Amino acid sequence: MQEQQFGNLTLQLVRGDITRQDDLDAVVNAANAQLAIGGGVAGAIHRAAGPDLDAACRPLAPIRPGEAVITEAFKLPNAHVIHCLGPVYGVDEPADELLVRCYEAAMDRAEEAGLGSVGFPAISTGAFGYPIREAAGIALQTVVRRASSLTSLRLVRFVLFSELDLQVHQEILAGMA
Repeated sequence: MQEQQFGNLTLQLVRGDITRQDDLDAVVNAANAQLAIGGGVAGAIHRAAGPDLDAACRPLAPIRPGEAVITEAFKLPNAHVIHCLGPVYGVDEPADELLVRCYEAAMDRAEEAGLGSVGFPAISTGAFGYPIREAAGIALQTVVRRASSLTSLRLVRFVLFSELDLQVHQEILAGMA
């Protein structure tokens, strides 16, 4: 695990399963517009949380790229799931601004709920096709830029699925120091 401090915020990078982050208040779902069971992160989170998550999401859908909503986490080890819709690369434009808004909206939902910790996947980099290096730079810069204005959020962990995703995030974070 790589860890770096930005004011009162600890930023961590780990390779792992986002559904098994039992020390975090919330995990972020790389959701689809309907907040429905899907593939990748959305599928894993919905499967782990159970059918109550799908029922809780239905009245909140649809959401647009850059938006985030919060629900209970049900059978996940966390209290909440923050569902964020990232942009489809090459379709939803301006993709970079929408990805920034996605991370900001997720942090806003965490702050509004008074949460102390949240885990992010690499939003939009799977089926939505966002290049990992570009997406990682946007994600890390957005979190670091917001660090000084966060009041309850003290820990942001990027939970990355592959070794490559972790290495890219590590390289970018090292370049920000």
